[in-house]
This record gives sequence, structure tokens and C-alpha cells, in this order.
Amino acid sequence: MFTLFKKEINGFLDSLIGYIVIFVFLLMIGLFLWVFPMQFNILDFGFANLDGLFILAPFVFLFLIPAITMRSFADERKSGTLELLMTQPLTDIQVVLAKFFAGVVLVMFSLLPTLIYFISVYRLGLPPGNLDIGAIWGSYIGLLFLGITFVSIGIFSSSISDNQIVSFIIAITLCFFMYMGFELIYTFILSGTAGLIIESLGINAHYTSMSRGVIDTRDLIYFISVSALFILLTKLSLESRKW
Repeated sequence: MFTLFKKEINGFLDSLIGYIVIFVFLLMIGLFLWVFPMQFNILDFGFANLDGLFILAPFVFLFLIPAITMRSFADERKSGTLELLMTQPLTDIQVVLAKFFAGVVLVMFSLLPTLIYFISVYRLGLPPGNLDIGAIWGSYIGLLFLGITFVSIGIFSSSISDNQIVSFIIAITLCFFMYMGFELIYTFILSGTAGLIIESLGINAHYTSMSRGVIDTRDLIYFISVSALFILLTKLSLESRKW
């Protein structure tokens, strides 16, 4: 399993996909935070905070993570190497987890350089360090779990098609629905207790909760459960080739 994990990581980096994803993520976030004259611009806003990063990052991940994961199984199916891979002494779940963790590592690599933004804002505060550190770290943890969930969705989407573009579109659709769909249902269709239950099924409610700096066990269980669900669905998708 570890060998396959390393192969996936090297595949990302050798093909420049990993570098491009990290660069595009940092570039887009950096432009909105420091260059474009918008509400997210830290210098124009006049307050030392990173709210813009944690508002924008999920929408950037919405496209970049499907771009990372779209080739995971789709490329294997199209090239015919999936059957060869399955002849290796690995179980289906080990294959899925190896590709899943490779995607997660790439997401973590993309988040690490954003600490530069944190250090910059920390120094810009008056006095320096005048930040809500708890909320920022809670937001980082929430963003990491959001990325992990998106990776699991992307892996599943790649397992149900042998076309990378189709997998990409399916992943974006599913990620958007999981992130915003339930909240839209709550906002425009349902209200009251039923609406709140529906809203709690979406990623955004739990991500927003963690962004306040309070790490609630219920939010962690939610992210782990959704990720585990899509990993299980991916395993079932691979097993369907035997039916």
C-alpha cells in the first residue's frame, strides 16, 4: 500500500500536476487577499484578519481538488492498468486508501505555504499579534477536513467513469452539493427544525462552526463519516467490476 501511495505522490509531482495545483491555489488566494480591490483585500479592509482566506479557499478547492483526483481511477480504467493494479497483493480498500491519502497529502502541501499569509497578517496587526489565533487555527483545521472530504468525493467520482473530464464534472457537482446544496435547500425551501436538520447535513455548516475556533466533536465526526462513506462507495464501485 505504501508503495502505491508513493507512486501516486510521485505521479502528481513528476507530471507537474501537484506543482500547478499548489501554485494556482496560492496565486488565486494571494490575488484576492493582497491585490484585487475587493472586500477580501487585507490592506484595503484595514483589519488584520484572514477571514478572506477561509471564505475563498473552499471555492478554490471546489475546482482544484477534482482536478487532482479526476485521474485517480479514470486514467487507470482508460489505459487498462486498473486490472493490472488489482492483480497486485493489495485489497480494494488498500488501493482506494493509497490514492485517497496521496490526494490528502497534496492538499496539505497546498495549505502549508498559506502560513506565510498568517505570518504577514500577524506582523501587520497593531500591535503585532493582535489576531484571534484560536479562530484562525480552527479555520485551518476546518479547511483541512473540508479538503479531505472533497478528496474522498473526487476519488469516488473518478472510480465511476473512465473519462477524466466526466469525473471532474461529477466531482465538482457532488462537492458543490455537499458544500452548499443542503444550505440552499434550508434557505429557499425548508425552515424550522426540519430545515436545520437538512442544513446540518451540509459541509458548510460544520466548516463554519469550526471556523469560530471551537473544535466540536460532532463536526469532526461529520467530516470523518462523510469521507468514510465516499471511500466505502469507491470500494463498492471497484468491486462492481467483478459482478
